[in-house]
Amino acid sequence: MNLTDREHRASGIEASRDVCHNGASDYLFYKERFTAMWKEFKSFALKGNVLDLAFAVVIGGAFGKIVASLVNDIIMPVVGLLIGGIDLKSLEYPHGDTVLKYGMFLQSVVDFFIIAFSLFMFVKLAGTFKRKREETVKADPAPTREELLLTEIRDLLKNK
Repeated sequence: MNLTDREHRASGIEASRDVCHNGASDYLFYKERFTAMWKEFKSFALKGNVLDLAFAVVIGGAFGKIVASLVNDIIMPVVGLLIGGIDLKSLEYPHGDTVLKYGMFLQSVVDFFIIAFSLFMFVKLAGTFKRKREETVKADPAPTREELLLTEIRDLLKNK
């Protein structure tokens, strides 16, 4: 039995399918495969985790810009004033034809610690709000009818 090129391409997917060599059949064959793949992609892309991740990336990008501005425009000028007007980014060590820009490295380290601390505080704040919300939900619910009856039975048995 000779397999056609299309059957080789479809091996494992629709190998048992009768294949003709006309354009309409090829169109329908690929349309079905594309439609199935599109449905699978939509079910993957519209899951909650993927959407949450997409929002997190967008918010993280915006948060990164805010923190970078905080570091570059507010914190580092103050640090520069405190250490005698030195700009960390301009610190370098020339050695022959090579220049080691250790100031840029120090600036990156300071940026990292400030961003890490900011994220820590943000997560801690979000956790506080989440705990407060859970505490309000976990407020003592009214006893169920079954619990009331059991309490009454217990009290009657105590009195005997």
